[in-house]
Formats: sequence, C-alpha cells, structure tokens
Amino acid sequence: MPIGCLTLEIRLPESRSLKDKRQVLRSLKDRLRHRFNVSVAELDGQDSWQRATVGIVAISADAAYLEGALRAALEESENVLGRGLVSYDTELF
Repeated sequence: MPIGCLTLEIRLPESRSLKDKRQVLRSLKDRLRHRFNVSVAELDGQDSWQRATVGIVAISADAAYLEGALRAALEESENVLGRGLVSYDTELF
C-alpha cells in the first residue's frame, strides 16, 4: 500500500510575527485537509517568523491516484502561497 509525502519549504517575508505566520499556515492546512483529505503538519521552523516546513501525507491503494492527489495539493499550495513556496519534494513509499 503506497504512502505519499509532500514536503513544502515556505518563506513568508511579509510576516511580522508568529501570529501572522500561523494565520497563513492555518489557512493552508485547513484548505488542504478539507479539499484533499490529507494529513498536514508543520515540521520545522516553529520559532521562526518567516519560514516553515510543512509536511503533507496521504495513503491510498492506488499509487497513480496518490500521485495525482499530491500533485493537486501542490498546485493548491502554490495558489495559496504564491512566491512564498520556495521548494517542494514528493516521495512515495
């Protein structure tokens, strides 16, 4: 059974406080959870105002479906974050 993991490296230069950063991340996490039924968590950068690493994980019996779901989650993340999305990495296990 394949497991997919998408890791996003995010920069938020307009963020002036942890509260600003959390607002953006909460919006992203809620949107991805609702639209794609995935697990989302902040993995790194919890103490930094302007950077974060977010992990998105999903599981499915069909690897092709899983790849498509993670690709759609990446596109949605790009729409939400714009230039704030610095890099990403996708892995299937």
